Amino acid sequence: MKTLIAFAGLPGTGKSTIARALSAKTGAVYLRVDEIETIMLAHAPDRDIGSESYEILAALATSNLALGHTVITDCVNPWALTREMFAEAAARADARFLGVEIICSDPAIHRLRVEERPIDIPGWKKPTWQDVIARDYAGWSIADIRIDTAGSSVEQAVSQIISNL
Repeated sequence: MKTLIAFAGLPGTGKSTIARALSAKTGAVYLRVDEIETIMLAHAPDRDIGSESYEILAALATSNLALGHTVITDCVNPWALTREMFAEAAARADARFLGVEIICSDPAIHRLRVEERPIDIPGWKKPTWQDVIARDYAGWSIADIRIDTAGSSVEQAVSQIISNL
């Protein structure tokens, strides 16, 4: 059954790595908000993006779900409001919704990942550790799946998500 797999978690927790591996394993469409925001800021560097990038991501997810594809959305997805936006996108396309929160409970590992993270999108500005710890993020207590990457490999995370599809 077509499913919208909505990731959530702070930068550096492993969301993108797991989401890309899941896409490769399942053939699901992979959509990343960082790519949308990088293009938006390239055209207007001083603009406040607000929720616009998430709205674009949800619209792209809906159109791909309507074609019968399973879709992975990769973004911080920090609040109940944004998570509901993706749940509504799934509902509009008559698709299943699966919420996946990725955390890293070890601050030293998390910080190292943030600081050593490669820039994989031309023009993208990677966040600093200070940016990450200052970010407004509410844990997702009702996520369908919660994975702690301090003690879980990418392969284990992907297997856990696939077992819930």
